[in-house]
Amino acid sequence: MTAARPALDPELRELLADMPLMSRLSPEVLAQLRRLPATPIEPLLAHRHVDRREVTVPAKDGAPIPLSVFSPANTGRTTAAPCVYWMHGGGMVMGDRFSQIDIPLEWLDAFGAVVVSVDYRLAPEATGTALVEDCYQGLLWVAEHSAELGIDPARIVVAGASAGGGLAAGVTLLTRDLGTPAIAAQMLICPMLDHRNASTSSRQYTGVPGVWTGEMNEFGWRSVLGELAEDEVSAYISPAVADDLSGLPTTYVDTGSAEVFRDEDAEYATRIWAAGGQAELHIWAGGFHGFDALYPQAPISVTARRTRTDWLARVLPPASAA
Repeated sequence: MTAARPALDPELRELLADMPLMSRLSPEVLAQLRRLPATPIEPLLAHRHVDRREVTVPAKDGAPIPLSVFSPANTGRTTAAPCVYWMHGGGMVMGDRFSQIDIPLEWLDAFGAVVVSVDYRLAPEATGTALVEDCYQGLLWVAEHSAELGIDPARIVVAGASAGGGLAAGVTLLTRDLGTPAIAAQMLICPMLDHRNASTSSRQYTGVPGVWTGEMNEFGWRSVLGELAEDEVSAYISPAVADDLSGLPTTYVDTGSAEVFRDEDAEYATRIWAAGGQAELHIWAGGFHGFDALYPQAPISVTARRTRTDWLARVLPPASAA
């Protein structure tokens, strides 16, 4: 489909010109992408004083869910730390718990936060609610072990980018409905929220190569939904279909003007306001999908990342005594 589209930020456009782009995903292409080297975590930790712990918790069906826990080392703090519970991106079909981990590690630096990243199972091998339930089980473990981890249970932030942002929204709906654990805030970065893939922005970025296109989005959702009929798609899988967005913690949503998820993300924030909730929405002009993760040093990316940190500084509850 050919459509008018918002222009890219000039500096991002120049950077993106050197990146190989595609329009579609297929099982064969996905297999190739999954064989690429995993995100190296060591360079991100080399200049930080961080204690790292690897944990495995059981999924509802007993499958192992790896968690990585990153804590500030030798802080001598007298109060419990905030926690950022992180869900990675990758269209729900690729990536691992170290994908985009540089984003929450900035909040370890800024707030002394404990960062916990979950390796949820991927589609199409896992389908339906399995991905969001994996994330929820990991979050339960964090809450239940908050004292051991030095975490303030009143200051747990659920956060994620792209697919991880959609899973963060699903986990937040699930915790609201089940009544536990408490979440202080949710940070939804260019979240993948709506399996219907029918918005104006999804049509604008169909039929053109990109970082994440309408066709790629359709492939990701088809992989997650498996054999589910339309009326069987849970709001925990596709948060945009939730009937009720009341009772959610304070929410941050951001996205680019030049990407597939722009309209569904703006609509999600709008519906939180309509339900009487608090949300902050940023649409970064000229931003493509995941721009700040791919090119963190671009001026627009620096601003976007700093704005998230400033928001967390405003909304995190005061520390309680350890």
